Amino acid sequence: MVNSGFGNVFKIPELKKRILFTLAFLFVYRIGVHVPTPGIDAVALASFFERSKGTLLGLFDMFSGGALERLSVFALGIMPYISASIILQLLTVVVPHLERLSKEGEQGRKKITQYTRYGTVVLSIIQGFGISVGLESMSSPGGASVVIHPGWEFRLMTVITLTAGTAFIMWLGEQITERGIGNGISLIIFSGIVARLPNAIANSFRLLSTGEIGIFAILILCVLMLLVVAFIIFVEQGQRRIPVQYAKRIVGRRMYGGQNTHLPLKINTSGVIPPIFASSIMMFPATIGSFITISWLQNVVSAITPGSIVYEVLFVGFIFFFCYFYTAVTFNPVDVADNMRKNGGYIPGIRPGKRTADYIDKVLTRITLGGAMYVSAICVLPSILISKFNVPFYFGGTALLIVVGVAIDTISQVESHMLTRHYEGFLKKGRAGAKGRS
Repeated sequence: MVNSGFGNVFKIPELKKRILFTLAFLFVYRIGVHVPTPGIDAVALASFFERSKGTLLGLFDMFSGGALERLSVFALGIMPYISASIILQLLTVVVPHLERLSKEGEQGRKKITQYTRYGTVVLSIIQGFGISVGLESMSSPGGASVVIHPGWEFRLMTVITLTAGTAFIMWLGEQITERGIGNGISLIIFSGIVARLPNAIANSFRLLSTGEIGIFAILILCVLMLLVVAFIIFVEQGQRRIPVQYAKRIVGRRMYGGQNTHLPLKINTSGVIPPIFASSIMMFPATIGSFITISWLQNVVSAITPGSIVYEVLFVGFIFFFCYFYTAVTFNPVDVADNMRKNGGYIPGIRPGKRTADYIDKVLTRITLGGAMYVSAICVLPSILISKFNVPFYFGGTALLIVVGVAIDTISQVESHMLTRHYEGFLKKGRAGAKGRS
């Protein structure tokens, strides 16, 4: 019997090499998170970030794995690369040249990847300059300036340092994807989020020892966390499978086709993009309010504080909007129906062409509603736990969706490597046995 358990992972040389390569590069990334950018007063910066929680800076700091809070060389994290990728995806719909490249196979994808790299560098330069200028106006609650020697020398040095750091992270991610296991960019974000887990656990034990939270509450919280993670795994792997039949075709003396298959539509087609965009929009007023003290702006900030009814309603509304918007941008039912028709495929009971496209769009619209409700529930969960049940750490939201999603994807790739190796070994054994019997 073929044993596909993870106890055999390191028995496969290539898989072992890929896993060790991935861990080594993630270790390099975590070291870089602690390398500071020159010219910064670390104590004053930490004090400033302490009062900036719940702003856009806090969101970026989560994706950078705490590098922004320390203003390390990796302070921008991988967000410029993600932003450039999303911009290129959106432009593919409206720019004919990019649309042609996306349909040209491997060469077209390489060209789009090259454009993404250029866009990442441009965005890093812009964001690096904005951060350098913003740092010069920052000070700790005690009045200490964050920048030791402000001026154009500091700005230029910061832009070069942060842009080089992001370019290096981008290279790390691409190397992990190519020579390691899993998606490198996703794993870098994953490692940054998971790196905060020990602090959350330590904080929970501290509150337990001081009597601020009881052991019964901790047990209930652990059970709830397991249920939420199981629910996310269940939904992320959920699909609506539309049956597809391919007609038989005779080419020369051979007959092709005639098979039954299906078109899989994920319940959460848009992934974690909607909560990222929605969080950015909702946190933008709080970020501006931390720099500008205008009475009406402060009133707006207080009205949309996380945990308030106004904030949660707007947040859910933006998630629904971006779920439908991003799904419409990345999945075109007309193209799917045309490709299906060209290859002799059809949905039983549905006429090929426009009727098929309308049917796929109808099904996609319905499951996107369920996906949007699921994403909204997970993203609203942290506010409920913190404000209503005094949970001592942040659990749920975009971070949890990313962690679970990346873990599922990476485990699937490991299993795929293992099954492939076992399948090849079985065939070789079979051929050897056949040779011996002949």
